[in-house]
Amino acid sequence: MVGIEDVQWEDHWWPAPAKLNLMLNITGRRADGYHELQTVFQLIGMSDWLNFVPTKNGLIQLSCSNKDIPVTDNLVFRAAALLKERSGTPDGVNVVLKKILPMGSGLGGGSSDAATTLVVLNEMWGLNYSTDELLRMGLELGADVPVFVLGCSAWAEGIGEKLEQMVLPEEWFVVVNSDYHCSTKEIFQHNCLTRDNEAITIRDFLDGQMKNDCLPVVRQMSQELDGVYRQFSEFSTVYLTGTGSSMFAKCGTREEAVSLSGKLPDDWNKWVVKGVNDSPLQKSLKEFSNRLNKV
Repeated sequence: MVGIEDVQWEDHWWPAPAKLNLMLNITGRRADGYHELQTVFQLIGMSDWLNFVPTKNGLIQLSCSNKDIPVTDNLVFRAAALLKERSGTPDGVNVVLKKILPMGSGLGGGSSDAATTLVVLNEMWGLNYSTDELLRMGLELGADVPVFVLGCSAWAEGIGEKLEQMVLPEEWFVVVNSDYHCSTKEIFQHNCLTRDNEAITIRDFLDGQMKNDCLPVVRQMSQELDGVYRQFSEFSTVYLTGTGSSMFAKCGTREEAVSLSGKLPDDWNKWVVKGVNDSPLQKSLKEFSNRLNKV
């Protein structure tokens, strides 16, 4: 295991990749207010970026390019604090977070940031927590954190924490994001949300079941998002990721995705991205380990 004195961490930046929910099927509501659901997480090739520098002062310090979130509310800070408290390590860390993924977009930015923090600090502080232990800690921070800790595309049930790895076609997507910030809490509390669907199977999904139960609610809550959906739908079948606000279309090739993106308004926030089965964080860990072995 790598100790903090063994390597210069300052020059290494760690990815916190985004995800798409290829479908979202809500099958019930629990007594604690959480919803039982089924979803498919597809990792995609766009990320936030984090830099971790170990310190001996025992403090957790965070600098974020997005100043809208108080430091102590940021999931990166909370993840580091949870890991430090749980482990009892005397070490500290200075973290720099470069935000690329929009907040409230359904792309999983905050959850992915937290997962990268758990995974990297587990290595940097030499804590030796297993993946299962990190998954359980991640769930304390948010329902989407575990899939990023797991580091692969997955079928999910429960509140999103019961994960089964999937190998999905690494297709191209056009992702569009409005500046409208969707509140997950408001959507799940909305009177029009369907909460009693029959459970489906992985085979149902592979056969084309890609409905997201939150889409009608999001369109009802926001005229802006409804307008984006209508305009986007003129050129392709459009899906919602998570509880929004991002929408996406599937494309067979990069060329098709670039062509579709070019048909959309120039002033939209839009990205051409590729789906990936394995998290770039895991690749970064392997590269970093290989670099250490050469030192």
